[in-house]
Parts: sequence; C-alpha cells; structure tokens
Amino acid sequence: MTDFPADFRGALLRPGDGDRYDAARALYQGRAADEGPALIAQCADEDDVATVLRHACAHGIPVAVRGGGHGSDGYAMPGGALVVDLSPMKAVTVDPETRVVRAQPGVLLGELDAAAQEHGLAVPAGTVSSTGVAGLTLGGGIGHLMRRYGATVDSLLAGEMVTVDGRKVRADEAENPELFWALRGGGGNFGVVTAFEYRAHPVGPDVVAGQLIFPFDQAADILGKLPAHMATAPRELGLLAVLAPAPALPMLPPEAHGKPVLVLVPVYTGDLATADEVIEPLTALGRPVADLVARVPWLQANSMLDAVAPYGKRMNLRGGYLPALSADAIEVLLHHAATAPSNPGAATSFNMWCMGGAISEDVAEDATVFSREGAAWLWEAVSMWDAPEHDAQYEQWATTVGEAMRPHSLTSGYTNLTDDLGEPWRSGVHGSEAKYRRLRAVKAAWDPDNVLRFNKNIAPATAG
Repeated sequence: MTDFPADFRGALLRPGDGDRYDAARALYQGRAADEGPALIAQCADEDDVATVLRHACAHGIPVAVRGGGHGSDGYAMPGGALVVDLSPMKAVTVDPETRVVRAQPGVLLGELDAAAQEHGLAVPAGTVSSTGVAGLTLGGGIGHLMRRYGATVDSLLAGEMVTVDGRKVRADEAENPELFWALRGGGGNFGVVTAFEYRAHPVGPDVVAGQLIFPFDQAADILGKLPAHMATAPRELGLLAVLAPAPALPMLPPEAHGKPVLVLVPVYTGDLATADEVIEPLTALGRPVADLVARVPWLQANSMLDAVAPYGKRMNLRGGYLPALSADAIEVLLHHAATAPSNPGAATSFNMWCMGGAISEDVAEDATVFSREGAAWLWEAVSMWDAPEHDAQYEQWATTVGEAMRPHSLTSGYTNLTDDLGEPWRSGVHGSEAKYRRLRAVKAAWDPDNVLRFNKNIAPATAG
C-alpha cells in the first residue's frame, strides 16, 4: 500500500509508526490489539474518504471502517487491513428551531449529548459516552430514551454516504429511500456514512436516575415482578436490570463486594414533580441495600454506565431478544450469573433492557432494518478480562450462556449488543426472511464486490 494517492490530506499510519500507530488502532475491544492493520488512513473530510475508497476499489483491497471504535467484535481494526479512520471527523451542529442535529461519524455519544443539551435536547442513542454515534446508529441504537422516543434510527432523518467507488450520495425518505431503509439497522455494509442528520427531542436538563441495589437472593422475585410493573409504567421511564458483582460501595458490607447483586437502573425523563410516584413502586419491589436514585443532569444520567464499560478490556458479548422475561429465562440468567468465571481484573454481567413504548409500538417492523417485533426485553451477557490466557475460559462461558438462552430468545435481535454469531444468525437477526433478501439486494446495488466486509456482513445477492 505504498502507492497511496497523493491527494489524500489526512494522516497515514503504518505498523512502523510507533506510538501514533498504536494510539490510532486502540479500540474498546482490547483483543483487537493482538493484530494490527496494514494501513490506517485518518480522514480529514469526506473527500479523503472518497480517495481511500476509490483507491481500494481500483486495487481490489477490502476496507475496514473505524468510527468511534466501540464495537465488541473489533472489526474496526482487523489484522492486515486498510482502515478508513473517521475519528478525526467530529463536527456537530444543532438547529434549535428545527431540532435537527447533524453529526459527523467521528462524534462520540458524550459529544453528541453535550451539543444537544445546550438547547435542552437529546437524540435517543446509547448509554456509554465513549460510544461512536456512527456504529451505534447504523446498528439501530437503544438506550434510556427508547421507551419514550424509540430507537436511534427512528429519529434518523438522513445519511450522507460515500460509495465504494467514491461517489457522494444522500439517503433519506425521498432520495435513495431503499438505501436509507438499509442504513437504519444494516450496519456499515453499503458505504461509508460521513454525516448523520437526526431529529432531537426535549430532554432535561435534569432527570431522575440512578441505581437501586438489591441482594442476589431477592433477584428472582423482583425480576419476576418487573414485566407486570413495566406494562403500566409511563413511557418516560427507562429501565435496565443488571446482574453483576457488587461494587465496593461504603453502604455495602465488605463481604458483599464482588458478589452478585441485582441492580435496577431507572431513568425517568418525565415531569420531575411526578418522579417519586414513578420510582417508589420500583423500590418497593424488594428491600434495597442501597438507593442511589436522585435528580441529576441528563448528561450525568447518560454517562453513569461509563464506569462499567472501560476502554481496552478483552471482552465478548452475547445477547438477544426475549418475548417475555419468563421464570425459565430468569432461572437461566441467575444460574449463569452465580457461576460466572472469576479472575483478577475481570467481570461478567447480565443486562436486561426493558423495551415497550415507542420502540415497540410506534414504528412498523418493516419500516427499518432494525428489528423489534415481539421483543419485550433485550438481554446481553458481558464478559471483560485482562489476560489473553483467559480468552478460552470466557469464550466457553459466553457460548454456554448463548446456548442456554436460545430456547427463550427470538431469532431476531439487536446486532450491536452481541458478537457476530455466523451466517445463520446474520440471516435471521434482522427479522423476516423477506427483510434479509431485501438487504442482500441493497448490498448488491451499493457494494456488489463486498469491499466493506469487516462487519456483521451481509453477502450481496447474486444475479439470477
């Protein structure tokens, strides 16, 4: 890759470039550092993106794309690859009159949140501030606001994309509508998106959020009560239930530190005058050992999970949709939470996200690639560890969890919160077989040679 086009204006980094190269290839997924890409092209603007893609297309070189670098698969920096690095492209603009937010693909969630909150707005997005908005959006986008305002893609108005042969196109409801449909959940399969336009919504500046920590022996009873409780909860209440090792908090006895607990994480963005009557019934589902729910700024609420998502850990994710948080599913989750591997510096957790409200009821299943039909809860099993010699142990645990949860899960799912599980999984994760055929047709139209293959890949449909 020494004959790179002279009109590329960004930085080109290769394995011999020392600390700059190592810093550029660092991802959320620490295992990605085991191998390095052949060339990282840090793009200054969309013209640079077009230059890289034309070069790659002309020479038959497959391309990986790095936005925020938060994907658990580590696809952004595969060994030996040419990487289009979008992280320098960080412009965000907010029009408070139209509530249209425009963000480049290097923008992180914390930066998007901060810009929108200057005007009392938020884009429904993720829950960890280091997440890149590009990958989050292209996969669908869930978070604390999804019950009130839907998935991220439900608020996406348009995407500006550079095609694999270097053309600049726009995709929205009127222009390239089939591509726009595919961008809302189909990932980075079709081109490199260089700008996203969102409709923002009123949020904050203050909300009521935090953690309710319950002993593990109350978990089965509380989780069993949650579905009925959330069925009548207002849309303004987002809820995450977590089975995880107890943090070393002063209100918890030392012998409880590191042992499994149940944590309910409510985020209420409605009328603050009614917050107590919304949160108190959640507290009353059990006997919490710590109540850390309080009135806080939205920016604080939407970054409180940062502490459990450190950058650079070795990790894996498994996840899926549950049609119901049934007693049998709860039993599986509790068993594997209690018997998870334990090593110094490592942690495993189960997250159960309550769906319903806007994300489940306001957008038709076939309106976007992102699937949600029949999904009442989303579960994810997260493992993080430090030592490469523990890779096999945590992979085996994740595989066992996935197999145990399969009978309780839908075939559809949320691609961003699970590692790639292979072609049979990819053909069903977006919902119906008809949607998958449609996706393959869009892939064939925009990337027929599968130049963009370092992703949860959609194989282009073949002619005939």
